[in-house]
Amino acid sequence: MKIAFIIVRSLLGLIFLSASVIVLFKLAPQPELKGNVKLFMDGVHATGYLLTLIKITELVCSLSFLSGRYTTLATIAIFPISLNIFLYHLFVAPEGLPVAIFVFASNLFLAYNFRERYKVLFTAK
Repeated sequence: MKIAFIIVRSLLGLIFLSASVIVLFKLAPQPELKGNVKLFMDGVHATGYLLTLIKITELVCSLSFLSGRYTTLATIAIFPISLNIFLYHLFVAPEGLPVAIFVFASNLFLAYNFRERYKVLFTAK
């Protein structure tokens, strides 16, 4: 189980690292967007900060996953982003659904491995 954890953590880190670096440093041209994808991305760009915030969060969490440090915190921090990636591809752009399923399932797998550490968050005083 430990080896599977390291493999999944590293793959998730590499996916988020590449996605964030490509967007933050504009290493690839933006493809032509159409329909609901264009509408969604226009809304994200209209905020002026949201895409940058998401990509910086992805970058920090990916470095955490790859280094193996603060992975418990990174797993929580990246969860809303991986959930949104999954839902975006489920409802808006289904062609990316296989990767989105892998990202979301990997995040759930990491969270499951840290379940003992998260129990403190759910105890009422």
